[in-house]
Amino acid sequence: MKSLLRIAAATALLLGAGAVFAAENTPVGTWKTIDDDTGKPKSIVQITESNGELKGTVLQVLQSDEGPHPICHYCDGERKNQPIEGMNIMWGVRQDGDVWDGGKILDPKSGKVYKVKLQPSDNGTKLTVRGYIGFSLIGRTQVWERQQ
Repeated sequence: MKSLLRIAAATALLLGAGAVFAAENTPVGTWKTIDDDTGKPKSIVQITESNGELKGTVLQVLQSDEGPHPICHYCDGERKNQPIEGMNIMWGVRQDGDVWDGGKILDPKSGKVYKVKLQPSDNGTKLTVRGYIGFSLIGRTQVWERQQ
């Protein structure tokens, strides 16, 4: 009986660990964005999921040419001249196998909107973010770091 309980406990532990791994191997979470030119941290972005769709919101700007609370001078529409902190910069992203794509991402510095593809790596500790125009070959890539 004791060995049966040990087997059941070990199985539950393994299943729980698998669920934690699966939860971490998703873009959902809080990320430190890294500038692809300088390699320095730029901001903290939180990616959330609602009805299978991901969106990303800037929680904090860490580095900016404008100081601690920059605004989006070059954005269009409702985002124009609004604070970047609290801004939704990614929307419409859906899972497609082991990548998430089909959505858009805003570069607040330029105000330009790009198609986006997300792919977690390193057991979900890193997120490859590819912004592109037309085909995924024409664009740029950043690797974001998961925050606790």
